[in-house]
Amino acid sequence: MTTMSDHSNYHQAVMLDECIDALDIQSDGVYLDVTFGGGGHSKAILSKLSSDGKLFAFDQDEDALGNTLSDSRFTLIQANFRLIQKFMRLHGIKSVNGILADLGVSSHQLDDMSRGFSYRSDVILDMRMHQLQELTAAKIISKYTADQLQLIFSQYGEIRNSKTLAQAIVQARSVKSIVGTKTFLSVIEPYIMGERMRYLSQLFQALRIEVNDELGALKEFLEQCGSLLEPNGRCVIMSYHSLEDRLVKNYFKTGNTSGIHQKNEFGHITRPFTLINKKPISPKADELKRNPRAGSALLRIAQKN
Repeated sequence: MTTMSDHSNYHQAVMLDECIDALDIQSDGVYLDVTFGGGGHSKAILSKLSSDGKLFAFDQDEDALGNTLSDSRFTLIQANFRLIQKFMRLHGIKSVNGILADLGVSSHQLDDMSRGFSYRSDVILDMRMHQLQELTAAKIISKYTADQLQLIFSQYGEIRNSKTLAQAIVQARSVKSIVGTKTFLSVIEPYIMGERMRYLSQLFQALRIEVNDELGALKEFLEQCGSLLEPNGRCVIMSYHSLEDRLVKNYFKTGNTSGIHQKNEFGHITRPFTLINKKPISPKADELKRNPRAGSALLRIAQKN
């Protein structure tokens, strides 16, 4: 019997049916849901498993622990998915049949204004996925050099006037402390280019990625998937912006996140995975109507050779 806490509105599982179909679940297999969140994907995986199957889920956000599933086949681990091999060894698991990752920020994190992920409320600039870590968005704004700020704004947010914006922030913080959203917006408002909401979304995305080392964690996670998966095991990953999707695409095509093909001793290109879908799958119109936040989701599926 699988039960779920009253946190069912924590997050709507994106492309739920597509993800479960993509995993091609064996009833007695071992599976990983490395972005547990509200537990929607995990609950669906468990419904496909027999009493011999196992599911391990990961989430570093303490809030997600309240959504744990009461099921003897299920284990929830409070850790970043960059540590999957370490924790699988601790649990005596050498290989798994499938890995699922939904790389999006949960609705709960976005809607809980105290977490500082959104620019719509005047709160401290936080943005931490794991609330015990030291680095916050406020610390980045107050301590990074202009060059460092420019780099994260341009690389992670594709901000066109990143140099001008970075210099303006450094100048402003020499006069007043920039800790909350309202003060931050007052500083950057004169430099917003193009559509305001898009610009702010890209800027806040850049800060969030830096705070949580999201791309570094994703690279480490991907590099472990191949060695953890059984032959014919499936890796199913949803990304939400081009930076993530590029890493996933590269890894599935070449077995490394740089996208460089490797050759064996005979000079033949090695292909660790077979692509189940050559182009990413997007949510259907009816899902977008129910959950507009799923709009940017891109689903890629690969099977280990």
